[in-house]
Amino acid sequence: MTEIVTYVEMTARDQLAPAAPVPGLALAPLEPDSPLIVELHAGVGTPYGWTSASRTQEEWATGFPARTVWMLSFEREPAGTISYRLHPGEVEIETFGLLPRFIGHGLGGYALTLGVRRAWELAPAVTRVWLHTSSLDHPRALSNYHRRGFRTFKTEKGDPT
Repeated sequence: MTEIVTYVEMTARDQLAPAAPVPGLALAPLEPDSPLIVELHAGVGTPYGWTSASRTQEEWATGFPARTVWMLSFEREPAGTISYRLHPGEVEIETFGLLPRFIGHGLGGYALTLGVRRAWELAPAVTRVWLHTSSLDHPRALSNYHRRGFRTFKTEKGDPT
């Protein structure tokens, strides 16, 4: 199977096309040593073969200090994760996703809206928010990014590793 990786971006805050609010859905930061980082990434990423799904707590704490990780919760229950990496003038959304039991309940669009709003607020001079998604990710991932206002700027084909 050939994997297609699609890179998408927003270059202005007003490009965000927010989804309708979902009562009870919230976004909160996680401390770098939170055990929820490992739990959420494993829960979200394992079905899609994410390499981050198998990282240990120590690997997250020591090997990825430049990332900030946030938890999506629904009615105070952990529902997903989003992680960011700051670059000069840019924020990369490195991971975004919901736990399987929360998929298909109309949460994804607003979860992404919350995550993108936070990305624009992480640094004072952000001029670009971007991410990449794979054809091995959830089948509606790319369409959600496009509906929220991201535009594709690059695609790559290759064999999944």
